[in-house]
Amino acid sequence: MIRLLLLLSLALLSGGLRAENYAQRDDVQAFVADMHGRHGFDPDALTGLFRRTRPIAAVIKAIMPPRDPGVRSWRTYRARFVEPRRIAAGRRFMHIHAAQFAAAEAQFGVPADIIAAIIGVETIYGKQLGNFGTFAALTTLAFDYPPRAELFRRELEELLLLAREEGRDPLGYTGSYAGALGLPQFLPSSRRRFAIDFDYDGRIDLTGSATDAIGSVANFLAQHGWEREAPIATTVTVSGDGIQALLDEGIVPQRMPQQMATTNVSLAGVGAGATVIADRPAALIDLVTPNALTEYRLGYRNFYVITRYNRSSFYAAAVMDLAAALRASE
Repeated sequence: MIRLLLLLSLALLSGGLRAENYAQRDDVQAFVADMHGRHGFDPDALTGLFRRTRPIAAVIKAIMPPRDPGVRSWRTYRARFVEPRRIAAGRRFMHIHAAQFAAAEAQFGVPADIIAAIIGVETIYGKQLGNFGTFAALTTLAFDYPPRAELFRRELEELLLLAREEGRDPLGYTGSYAGALGLPQFLPSSRRRFAIDFDYDGRIDLTGSATDAIGSVANFLAQHGWEREAPIATTVTVSGDGIQALLDEGIVPQRMPQQMATTNVSLAGVGAGATVIADRPAALIDLVTPNALTEYRLGYRNFYVITRYNRSSFYAAAVMDLAAALRASE
């Protein structure tokens, strides 16, 4: 039912019918009243912002799941990010900003190639920043996308707080269709909490300052528990009838590898020099490709930390593999 309503709304918007401006809606006025009560915003000023804002059909279209999602493919997903163009761009980016990467690694303990890989996956080092008005995109999702409206109302709140803190017009921010900002694609909540002025020029600029972006990614991972000089994941072969039970435990590392044997699962590291680290808790990760063997990894704490950036095992594995490609190309 929700999907049908969304499709109807999208059809109306894309068909050229102008929806009423957001300032006229009761749910928006309730949001305005809440922002006034909790944060002291001027209701008239906020209403003025919403009066100038219309729904963006392309935002709803971009965020909606495919009609026929099919089965996710790890190999297809990986190939989007671990590919020659991105690797070459990453090498150039790391060379140009070598001093900044070294400083971030020294301060936060996060390897330069991991920082670079995240920026590469997110925006191809600034080539794909997005050109949607952030306020309008978040407003569209907050009030016209019911499945995730609560999340995006929080991010809209965070954007307004961010704009006030920075003395900027809330309508002046641009980014992705989901409201993500700058080279590292931070949502406004992450922008407020984890972005840092790493070039020490007195302001945080995640779009124009690669140095700020590098430091901010490193700070994000460190704040989420990155372990300095610790492993990320080990590719393993897996056998036994307890595999699904381990997968059902999720991606939080909680079992020592030897404990996995108690679930009738045996593990062996694969690849040059690969070994299972016996004294570190891990989670069993499956990377599934249709009509192919499933790839398994033992994800340690740092693998889990990468999933705090994007809550996907595919994402964390792609970052790990792009980082390895960047290291190999040095």
